[in-house]
Amino acid sequence: MQRWVILDVGETLIDETRVWSTWADQLGIPRLTFMAALGAQIAGGGQHHDVFAWFGIPNWREWAGTMEGAYAGFQAADLYPDARRSMTALRDRGYRLAIIANQPAQRTAELRALGVEAEVMAMSAEMGLSKPDPAFFARALELIGSPPPGEVAYVGDRVENDVIPAAEAGMRSVWIRRGPWGLIQQLPPGVVPALVVDSLDELVERIDEAWDGEPKPN
Repeated sequence: MQRWVILDVGETLIDETRVWSTWADQLGIPRLTFMAALGAQIAGGGQHHDVFAWFGIPNWREWAGTMEGAYAGFQAADLYPDARRSMTALRDRGYRLAIIANQPAQRTAELRALGVEAEVMAMSAEMGLSKPDPAFFARALELIGSPPPGEVAYVGDRVENDVIPAAEAGMRSVWIRRGPWGLIQQLPPGVVPALVVDSLDELVERIDEAWDGEPKPN
């Protein structure tokens, strides 16, 4: 049986600096100030969208359309430099690839326009399910043909959205430590990912290690 690697999008394939910079610009908040508040929110263990309350903007969802228009979707410069080459390398090593993440529905077409391809690609808005809901991971397994969960590695940057629920679903959870969540968050006691990497290039080199031993449900 072939093994699968499912990739998250934000801070796994896509550098989200421009996303948050666009939010700051649209709200009239200095970028550095906004980023500092976002980091503090992450460090405190809260939800990222609660950062808007720091600036007295509880109705942030009303800005979503304006923000999306200014952001104008994923662009080539947003892709991490190792994104496409690492996917090619994983395929060459015999792994099957999927991209399943918390994102708006249009991100699927935007990724494909950038030359990012996978056997299965689905965003939460298309699925009607989002992380960390266990149903998201159950549906992800269905979308890739219902292989044994232990034959699937899920790669993401967030402890609460990726590492923990993927392991609880029986997958090999791989924590990629880049971006604000990857660098600021810490693993709770007893949570042990199957693999921890700093880049997708490192993932390619070490991916086989994710299958050392039994899956580690938390």
